[in-house]
Amino acid sequence: MPMGKFLAVVIDCKDPNSISDFWQSMLGGEKDPRTESTEWVALSGVPGLGYLGFQKVPELKTVKNRVHLDIDVEAIDDAVTHAVSLGASIVGKVVEEVTNFFQVMTDPEGNEFCFILRKNK
Repeated sequence: MPMGKFLAVVIDCKDPNSISDFWQSMLGGEKDPRTESTEWVALSGVPGLGYLGFQKVPELKTVKNRVHLDIDVEAIDDAVTHAVSLGASIVGKVVEEVTNFFQVMTDPEGNEFCFILRKNK
């Protein structure tokens, strides 16, 4: 029997307010006013996810993420253009797999995420 239920994805970061602005522009949702501080910010109502949190940590990101977000998109090129305009960076080229195409990206603090274009939705 499970001990609990899934609540949120939380991203460690240097500046919770700034990085939450980036992700809010990418995915939607609203900043939960109960969480807005220099140490912690959460977006509530993120479509398909619920809560997405950003927690300040003292260390900078130095290696590849062990967990990342996959974002389902209708057009990778359009998503990349939008993300780059918000401060994201492209990592490598679009990769084709059996079920989808994907493009690895990093947010303004260097956290990896992927745009996914699924084949035959």
